Amino acid sequence: MSFAPFTAELVAWMPPGMRLPLVAAAEVAAKETGGVEESLVVAGVLLSLVAIFIASKLGGELCSRINLPPVLGELVGGVLVGVSALQLLVFPEGGMQATDSLLMQFLESTAGIAPETTQAVFTSESEVISLLSELGVIILLFEIGLESDLKELIRVGPLAAVVAVVGVVAPFVAGTAGLVYVFGVPTVPAIFAGAALTATSIGITAKVLSELGQLNSQEGKIIIGAAVLDDVLGIVVLAVVASLVKTGEVEIANVLVLAVSAGAFLIGAIVIGRFLSPLFVKLVNEMNTRGQLLLMSLIFAFALAYIANIIQLEAILGAFAAGLVLAETEKRHDLQEKIEPIADLLTPVFFVCVGAKTDLGVLNPFEPSNREGLIIAAFLIVVAIAGKVVTGFTIFGKPDINKLAIGVGMIPRGEVGLVFAGVGSASGALTESTEAAIIVMVILTTFLAPPLLRVVFQDEPQPTPSPALDAVSGAIVEEKTVEAVEAAGEQR
Repeated sequence: MSFAPFTAELVAWMPPGMRLPLVAAAEVAAKETGGVEESLVVAGVLLSLVAIFIASKLGGELCSRINLPPVLGELVGGVLVGVSALQLLVFPEGGMQATDSLLMQFLESTAGIAPETTQAVFTSESEVISLLSELGVIILLFEIGLESDLKELIRVGPLAAVVAVVGVVAPFVAGTAGLVYVFGVPTVPAIFAGAALTATSIGITAKVLSELGQLNSQEGKIIIGAAVLDDVLGIVVLAVVASLVKTGEVEIANVLVLAVSAGAFLIGAIVIGRFLSPLFVKLVNEMNTRGQLLLMSLIFAFALAYIANIIQLEAILGAFAAGLVLAETEKRHDLQEKIEPIADLLTPVFFVCVGAKTDLGVLNPFEPSNREGLIIAAFLIVVAIAGKVVTGFTIFGKPDINKLAIGVGMIPRGEVGLVFAGVGSASGALTESTEAAIIVMVILTTFLAPPLLRVVFQDEPQPTPSPALDAVSGAIVEEKTVEAVEAAGEQR
């Protein structure tokens, strides 16, 4: 029994932007695997995407309904369908075979293909899913850049800058040194794990601060400003560390060159991009074809990602820089609306794949060989919390500021920490125990931060709203009053 006609029909209904990469990848994979029919590879990819999207939606909806970041649900959903649980979505780089994948077994039974053909399809399908996962993280960083305010980054106060720098340096140094000198972890994986400790999730903290009414307090402004800077510094650190993984060597001169290159690339891309952005807007406005804004923006983002990649930096740094540049144009809001469906399509692939590749079995305490991973996880959690809490106490001359609240607000790693774990996993820099330990650290810090913030702010008075907020509130009240009067008149 063959599902080739049915698969071909499904592919024909897919959007061109999604269909062409899949078919092209399938054709290449078919040539490399001895002429495997491309429709079988596409069928395997479609099955995998069904499992990925179901896992991401179920996990995301569950977390959303209990006031937790949906991205955590996507990660947990990936763990459930991956090597740690159902084994629907597995990858060859983890030593898995087609016989280990329930999806491949289902494809083999329904399509009536031989086991050796199934193995070839499994290899090709995994390559396509990994490619889509990489595109997902590029789109994610492009979207993050679009949501960032470059002017606010430039105007951020010195207090927020100090908190951000300490929040990156302290956990990175403590984590890397501890893993190398205490646990004997190889240098490159230790540096990558240390870099994963530098992240801060601005989205999670901002939501909690808003719920507590502390978003406009002194502490709230410092936390948000520092978290924004922290994301920028973290992305630069990620680009440097990922480049170190490619070279396989850790040399001070090489680190300095990479750090300077990352900073120069980011600044240069922003400066040149802001100079060219009026031409970009003019070109888009003069085009008459459909999708001109989205496609031209993706051309710009992918071009910068390519440049970053060929100069031994991470492609995500170029995508982030492109987002920052385009966020300064008049097309920002329109572009955000258009990029969201693309992000909704591809970023779950990235996060679910991160979870699927994570073997939590290495953290089983009943296995003596796993106890090292558990100890590393506990160490990373302690450093992750302490390395951020200390940032609040670096502020001097402000006795009225809740320093503990500032430190606690920097704790959650969220989606940014998962980006580090995903890139580390894809590059092969992390051992299984270290990767699983990072995932556990990200999950626990993200879960702990909201209740801890509520505790440290529970005795704080509600901040006085600003005149601007008062004006808005007054306008809303006035509008509601007018509506009520009109409604009463109609009833009479």
